Amino acid sequence: MKRQRFKVGIVGLQPGRSWAARAHIPALQALSETFEIAGVANTSLASAEKAAAETGLPRAFADVAELVAAPEVDIVTVAVKVPHHLEIVKMAIGAGKHVYCEWPLGNGLAEAEEMAALARAKGVLGVVGTQARVAPEIEYLRHLIADGFVGEVLSTTLVARGGALQGSGSIPDKKTWAYLLDRTNGATLLTIPVGHTLAALRDVLGEIAEVSAVLATRRTTALAADTGETLPVSAPDQVLVSGVLASGAPLSLHYRGVTARDGDGLFWEINGTEGDIRVSGSSGHSQMVQLSLKGARGAEKVFRPLEVPAFYRFGWPEDVEPGNVARLYARMARDLREGTHTAPNFEDAVALHRVIAAIEKAAESGSCVTPSAIQ
Repeated sequence: MKRQRFKVGIVGLQPGRSWAARAHIPALQALSETFEIAGVANTSLASAEKAAAETGLPRAFADVAELVAAPEVDIVTVAVKVPHHLEIVKMAIGAGKHVYCEWPLGNGLAEAEEMAALARAKGVLGVVGTQARVAPEIEYLRHLIADGFVGEVLSTTLVARGGALQGSGSIPDKKTWAYLLDRTNGATLLTIPVGHTLAALRDVLGEIAEVSAVLATRRTTALAADTGETLPVSAPDQVLVSGVLASGAPLSLHYRGVTARDGDGLFWEINGTEGDIRVSGSSGHSQMVQLSLKGARGAEKVFRPLEVPAFYRFGWPEDVEPGNVARLYARMARDLREGTHTAPNFEDAVALHRVIAAIEKAAESGSCVTPSAIQ
């Protein structure tokens, strides 16, 4: 017997440029036996109608309230800017809908905790889009570490580039990118690319027990390439974290807030008693780029490619962005049908927000902070 499909209402869809257009639409279309897109709501009915027409969606809702109240919508996908997450998620949970919200879940730990508590009280599933966790390379890396490829993990080092700024210290256009420059919006180098990568790192290596940190804003202005305006920058463009994993292994991380000059934007090395593994990519946005693995163990003097087995990729969209998002949606469907916990949920998001809050507190205080102690 054919199972009923979950119907998804998307909040925040701009054809040709938005994350929902690039990743969510093709991901859901690839899972057409499991999901059906019910329609879209944007900031105005006109915008929603335009998005629906250009993407072939069946309905444009007048506003978010109409979308979350629609009986045909089972899941509300929240793909708007971070400052609007709380309002929309609260509205969706209040209507008894399940939610897929992009990361960061909230503008800070307190908002994330509020949304997790609401979902728990209402008995709905809240999933957060930390999709680097389900990338084939990360899943295979987790297997390699658990299987003892490197032996006991001694330490890990991660150096990467990411964030809003281009190499020249500019942003492509003001409308899309300017809000990333203001740290009060909760969408910074620390919360987005570092957050996504920390989610994957914790899956592979375990919890982070303590952190010390430096957050620096070295570029205090940015040029908007489309308008020629010089805009103020308050978000950090340098994130340095030293810490200790729960296993006792030291952790070192440095993110630089500009795109990579040569397309080599991510270097993550895991060192162990029996071997070493390196993860690389074109950007520190590990959730969005093709990753690759190399390793060496025993007496080997040269790192060799570690090819991800084909079954990790088979049946999923080939492009990285929709492929990873599709894997998350598939896990969400499984959790809804079977009562499992395979997709990153709001409780997981709170734990990740707590690590980020600890980094912020450590940078502000100049002291070592334990994430589990953050309230």
